Amino acid sequence: MTISWTTRPEEPHDVPAIRAVNLAAFPTSLEADLVDALRKDPAWMPGLSLVAERDGAVTAHALLTRCHVDSAPALALAPCAVLPAFQRQGAGTAAINAALAAARSLGEPLVLVLGHPRYYPRFGFVRASSYGIRAPFDVPDEAMMALPLDPSRPVPAGTITYPPPFSA
Repeated sequence: MTISWTTRPEEPHDVPAIRAVNLAAFPTSLEADLVDALRKDPAWMPGLSLVAERDGAVTAHALLTRCHVDSAPALALAPCAVLPAFQRQGAGTAAINAALAAARSLGEPLVLVLGHPRYYPRFGFVRASSYGIRAPFDVPDEAMMALPLDPSRPVPAGTITYPPPFSA
């Protein structure tokens, strides 16, 4: 049986549900706290916090916020979370696809993710190092990935600068 997911941008009444999804999906509150901090940061991009829901309940969340590669604008995909009861059922994929589609519709050039090297390539992500992009800290090369959203635009090379909440 294939589950159909409804995706949409976060609305103000979703904030507690999104926090609950992140708290349930991760072993600590760091990711939930990061989402809350990013909402208050200039890196927050309206329309780029996406949820997947089923029967009106938020089951997954994907967040894109402004970052930079040297001085060029890009987006960071983080965090992505799914309620444990709905993992491996497509909720996370639906939320991420919706977030990437929203970023494309806004004309954003590039999305970066530090994540599982066997999961994110399904969305088109490749090693960021293949574009000369590097994280500002040590990470396995295969885990830092990039997805150019507009193949007609050049991909910037350099070091990623994340918004301050990522280092809090």
